[in-house]
Amino acid sequence: MSEIPRIRITDAAKYDGQTVEIAGWLYNLRKSGKIIFPLVRDGSGIIQCVGVKATMPEELFETLKHLTQESSLIVRGKLRAEQRAQGGYELDLESADVVQRVPEETPYPITPKEHGTEFLFDKRHLHLRSRRTHAVMRVRHEIIKAIRDYFDSNGFTLVDTPIFTPAACEGTTTLFEVDYFEDEKVYLTQSGQLYNEATAMALGKVYCFGPTFRAEKSKTRRHLTEFWMVEPEMAYATLEDVKDVAEGLICFVVQRVLENRRTELETLERDITKLEAIKAPFPRISYDQAVEILKRKGSEIEWGGDFGGTDETLLAEEFDRPVMVDRYPTEVKAFYFETDPERPEVALGVDVIASEGYGEVVGGGQRAHSLEVLEQRIRDHNLPPEAFDWYLDLRRYGSVPHAGFGMGVERTVAWLCGLDHIRETIAFPRMLYRTRP
Repeated sequence: MSEIPRIRITDAAKYDGQTVEIAGWLYNLRKSGKIIFPLVRDGSGIIQCVGVKATMPEELFETLKHLTQESSLIVRGKLRAEQRAQGGYELDLESADVVQRVPEETPYPITPKEHGTEFLFDKRHLHLRSRRTHAVMRVRHEIIKAIRDYFDSNGFTLVDTPIFTPAACEGTTTLFEVDYFEDEKVYLTQSGQLYNEATAMALGKVYCFGPTFRAEKSKTRRHLTEFWMVEPEMAYATLEDVKDVAEGLICFVVQRVLENRRTELETLERDITKLEAIKAPFPRISYDQAVEILKRKGSEIEWGGDFGGTDETLLAEEFDRPVMVDRYPTEVKAFYFETDPERPEVALGVDVIASEGYGEVVGGGQRAHSLEVLEQRIRDHNLPPEAFDWYLDLRRYGSVPHAGFGMGVERTVAWLCGLDHIRETIAFPRMLYRTRP
């Protein structure tokens, strides 16, 4: 007798008509007289099993009939096509082993009824098992894979940058300070960009991809204190190169999600037509033009101010796809931005603002490549010069025009999934008042 194959629910179609084994957990259970319908999940999907009392040992039928939610079990039986079933297949139960039964006196805390947001995030380690969270995590996985595939297939080299850094990219007010050895203070990185500039001078086109940390005391739906960011950097590149690469990346990622994650988008009730509209070319406007649009729409923004979340939402309403806004005032940009040679009051930077009010998803631009200019900027921003000795070496030895950007994974996930709050985009969110579980 051949051994029964253990399969993943997502692969059921490959085993149509065969007896298989599935290891998982009891998602839900329906009963109808002498028939039971256990819904079993295994992480890849959910399948309905059908247990008929007359075709299985009575003891097993009774065990399964009274099994508790989220008990772990291994089921065996024959797969058959069923168009009405989720996934298109059902399993006719033949045997099963209960690995661990959740005690009735301490039942699984997340029941089918409505629960408050705080409760669900207190139980996030269990809430991850829900259909909705499954869908979000799979879309996130697809986005990350697409990002890597885009850069890997376009001549970029992945180079990991430090998480402990001796200085900030944009001042220390939003950094987490950490005690290091021998009373030294270091910070959790808020960007890999400065190190990326070094690796770009060595390898030409690079990207880093990892966790970043911002100690902003922000409670908005767009902010986390720990988030993931991809940051490409390119030698011999300009602001226009940044726009082209960012546009190509976003279109590539959106297309991959549409191709491979339709089921998950349907679970999330995402309006797919909004995603299908995200195609090149993106509208490209200047900061000056953006201010004019915002004033026309009732914003109190004045030239020289940075855009808040409401301003970004108002801008997004004007377009059916992301909009690129370039040449922000130099004063609102970090010390390392190159200025426009024809208008020194503006920086050669660009933000890509997502459609549907999801805010900035890409920020970047051209870097200052003059040693003298950069030294003056460091003084102007009251940054410790000794912390940037190595960074200034990049301007002493073979400096070239170069450019890059950062794209936040969580904001991209929220946007493509159509989520109301960024806390849903990562398995264990870290926010101003949440560090557990």
